Amino acid sequence: MTNVHTINALSGGALIGLASVFMLALIGRIAGVSGILGGLISDSRSGDHLWRIAFILGLVAGALICRIFLGPLPVQLQAEGLQLIVAGLLVGFGTRLGSGCTSGHGVCGIARLSLRSLAATVTFMGAAMVTVYVTRHLL
Repeated sequence: MTNVHTINALSGGALIGLASVFMLALIGRIAGVSGILGGLISDSRSGDHLWRIAFILGLVAGALICRIFLGPLPVQLQAEGLQLIVAGLLVGFGTRLGSGCTSGHGVCGIARLSLRSLAATVTFMGAAMVTVYVTRHLL
């Protein structure tokens, strides 16, 4: 990993943490992406939609801004088509089962010293490690 990649990773992590703090301080909400998107899709409260839409648009805009300033990133997907669809559905199922996602539990929940979030984060990180080991070394 080069110094540029390290600086980019540290900067990105710091910005995610800062954004999470601001969101909790300013509107009293946890920056859990699955909950924000899920609330946008299933919640009919009209006053709750504007900040959710702004958050999702901010995620997309952030990716576009990175692409403009950094160019295309060297990412190679190891799957395609149906595998990606199944993987996405499994991730969605897991976030529902775990009552949140990595951003909600791993970033915000652990920062708030939530034992439930710590248990969820340990569980999904452990499952990810086992999955990588099985797919890279056993299959």
